[in-house]
Amino acid sequence: MRPTAIAFVLLAVFVTGLASFFGFLPQSSGTIAFWVLSVGPTLILGGMAAAWASREELLREWLLPEWGDFTRGVLGAVLLFGIAWAFVRVVAPVGSIREIWLVSLYGEIGDPRVLRAHGPAIGAAIAAAAVAEELLWRGAVTQMLAERVGSRTGWLWAAGLYALAYVPTAWSLRATAGLGGGLNPILPVAALGAGLVWGAMARAFGRLTPGMLAHALFDWAVVMMFPLWGAG
Repeated sequence: MRPTAIAFVLLAVFVTGLASFFGFLPQSSGTIAFWVLSVGPTLILGGMAAAWASREELLREWLLPEWGDFTRGVLGAVLLFGIAWAFVRVVAPVGSIREIWLVSLYGEIGDPRVLRAHGPAIGAAIAAAAVAEELLWRGAVTQMLAERVGSRTGWLWAAGLYALAYVPTAWSLRATAGLGGGLNPILPVAALGAGLVWGAMARAFGRLTPGMLAHALFDWAVVMMFPLWGAG
């Protein structure tokens, strides 16, 4: 694994962790700052990943569409939504002490009425972030790690680092919910589960397009259409 690759992987984890921590602090709740911190650094890192992949002649292979990609993307989103729905119902059901994990998360995202009023802009932000995250984590980071640990386990390591990058939100969402000493693990756990699903899709199909579609559709569903907590 080249030193520049190690530096880029560490940069991706550090920048994502820093941005996610500040993005999910109480003062960012429901503000434009939340979306800037959540999407902006990801777009920059995704652009860097795309530039690297282009130099390595990988970008075209990753993004080349094939017949059936949309179906794969929809099925991937449905699968992940089912896993998320089951997890929430079992681990943090309504009325449990862990329900606050979801309360604080959706409180940070913002008032559903405001989100719906800005639906096109929110949709564009979700789509752009999904594309950038797939280029970064399932694309460049996975490829760079595969040089060190092999392609069989590179995507698993990438999913682990993706989850690690969101560990700081356990502290910022704790502050949002007023949990005192208790941490809020909802985003690191979600990142690990989603990272494994999208990583498996990238490995199975040899491309990123189906995972990008699954990522964008899943995010749109849990934020705008079928939130896992609160009114739909």
